[in-house]
Amino acid sequence: MSGRTEQGRDLRIFAGDKLLWIIVAVLATISVLVVYSSTAKMAYDAHTARTTAHFLKQQLMILAAGTVAIFFTHRINCRFFWRYAALFYLLSLLATVGVYFIGVQTNGAARWIPIFGFQLQPSEALKVTTVILLARQLAVRQDKIAKLRIVPSFNPVKWALPEQKKIWREGTIPVVMPVALSCAVIFPAHFSSAMIVFAASWVMMLIGRVNFRELCRLVLAVAIVGALLMVLQLGRSSTASGRIGTWIETMTTPYDAENPKPVDKLTDTERSMIAIRNGGVLGEGAGQSVMRVEMTHPESDYAYAFFIEEYGLIMGIMLMMLYLWIFFRAMEIFRRCGTAFPGLLVLGLALLITCQALLHIAVTVNMAPETGQTLPLISRGGSSVIFTSVALGMILSVSRQNDEKSHLAPKKESILEK
Repeated sequence: MSGRTEQGRDLRIFAGDKLLWIIVAVLATISVLVVYSSTAKMAYDAHTARTTAHFLKQQLMILAAGTVAIFFTHRINCRFFWRYAALFYLLSLLATVGVYFIGVQTNGAARWIPIFGFQLQPSEALKVTTVILLARQLAVRQDKIAKLRIVPSFNPVKWALPEQKKIWREGTIPVVMPVALSCAVIFPAHFSSAMIVFAASWVMMLIGRVNFRELCRLVLAVAIVGALLMVLQLGRSSTASGRIGTWIETMTTPYDAENPKPVDKLTDTERSMIAIRNGGVLGEGAGQSVMRVEMTHPESDYAYAFFIEEYGLIMGIMLMMLYLWIFFRAMEIFRRCGTAFPGLLVLGLALLITCQALLHIAVTVNMAPETGQTLPLISRGGSSVIFTSVALGMILSVSRQNDEKSHLAPKKESILEK
């Protein structure tokens, strides 16, 4: 079965990059194993009557919803996302702002809106829509992007000058402002998510041929704003500074073999490193984790360490390579795009997924402070799985259209220069 019409449209159920589909299937399978075993602690909690089967069923339903999201999204022409980029961005931005007023608070941060029993995290949608809008804004400016200034003077007094007004009008507002607004509304609830959005957007601008000097000035501006937030202890900056302090202390405090700290005095990161050590090369075996009852969130924030404890370092390395493979497949899809928007869209979305995964892994091995970032498609969760699936669906949509050679550039978009 060729799965193609005379017009070349790919009618296969799973169209697009086959290897990417395989990676998604493998990650979903690992998610089932991790969630089923790691939720034993929650199941045996005296304050709940739920069983591991309950959490497994819940995760299977979420993964099923994610599969549906991937399937339907990958059948949509990426020009649909081009056309409604601003609308999607605005809706997700307003929802993320609204969560601070009507959302559910966890650990001092309002992040979720309860909808028919489902806890929606609008910031996950905002991360995706920021990439869509930025890809469009960069695409329509490809003919002049290399000379475009996007960062105005650091002296506000000069902003009234005609030259500075032009920078604001042509560069800062259309290109930088969407990213800045996204980071600003995500930051009070999740500092690390704001960092991921900025990092992915910065790389998109770099690949989108924004002047490197302007990108350096943008980093400097963000560093200044970040320092001010830390000094004024605004948003989650106090939590972030506390976690950084704990991380530095853990990194610099020598291990006392004669007087080891009791397990209940260890940080979650220290417990995750014990779990990794317990796993060794081949792992303790499925369902044999010891540290799952000690870690606060083995099913989400420390899923990677839990996976290594049960399945070993070799499988852990292979899992990390799967996330890197997503980015490499995105690079291949990018190279096949003839126009700017789909190529930048694919790279931006792949960066979001890969950066989140690598940050999660870095935390579990104490290479970064605790962030609360989940492992994409594996950790127990709802919104993260759904919107990661949507992002993967968009990547597969571009891949499908590459195969069909059906990318049609709008009049305003330039050809992608690589």
